[in-house]
Amino acid sequence: MTFKPARLLIALLAVVALPVLAQNIAVVNGKPIPSSRVDAIVKQVVAQGQQPDSKELRDMIKKDLIGREVLMQEAEKQGFGKDAAVKQQIENTRQAIVINALVGDFIQKNPVKDADVKAEYDRFVAQSGDKEYHVRHILLASEAEAKDVIAKLKGGAKFEDLAKASKDTGSADNGGDLDWAAPSSFPKVFSDAFVGLQKGQFTQTPVQSPNGFHVIKLDDTRAAKLPTLEEVKPQITEALQQKKLQAYQEEMVKKAKVQ
Repeated sequence: MTFKPARLLIALLAVVALPVLAQNIAVVNGKPIPSSRVDAIVKQVVAQGQQPDSKELRDMIKKDLIGREVLMQEAEKQGFGKDAAVKQQIENTRQAIVINALVGDFIQKNPVKDADVKAEYDRFVAQSGDKEYHVRHILLASEAEAKDVIAKLKGGAKFEDLAKASKDTGSADNGGDLDWAAPSSFPKVFSDAFVGLQKGQFTQTPVQSPNGFHVIKLDDTRAAKLPTLEEVKPQITEALQQKKLQAYQEEMVKKAKVQ
């Protein structure tokens, strides 16, 4: 059996086209959509645990990419690709992608060490202390008002009743209750005033802060319930990574010629 010249040419073209077709999931108006785009999306979906790789998933992605390509071609035809606002958004997205690649590479090459995480955790524990305090407060506008509240407390008035007049509306209706917290959670002038109190005592003089004048009462104390190193390790690691990145950026800004 012999091929006629025309049939032979068609057969040869078909053979040559097979690898090309295998590299693309479709060709839309002459524009190929490479199969590598499907592979990349599938890899991302699987990595995020959304669903496993399957023919149904790939068919859905293929349909979506074809639909997007059609819309993209129409948008280009209508000139949206040349719109100044659109071009700016494209540039912003391009910068974000490139910067993320740089950041990822920097983090991989400059990992946070376990020793640094442990040291940061130890500083956190030392700062937090080994006690938590349950305190209440009444916030007043003036020192005279605060002294008046203290006088009423000494006269037997209930702290919770007087707290209704507090400028701190968030705690006024709750008897001035600030719940359990470590001293480090408050401004130093505030925490210094209550750490020396005994259970049930209140400050004998007004405590001034940028917010006004406080009268503080200590309800109780307990051993601090601090998270373990393993519980907060991800957050500490991320915070230290951000510090490294910030220092890296600041160093480059110093070296840059900024006019």
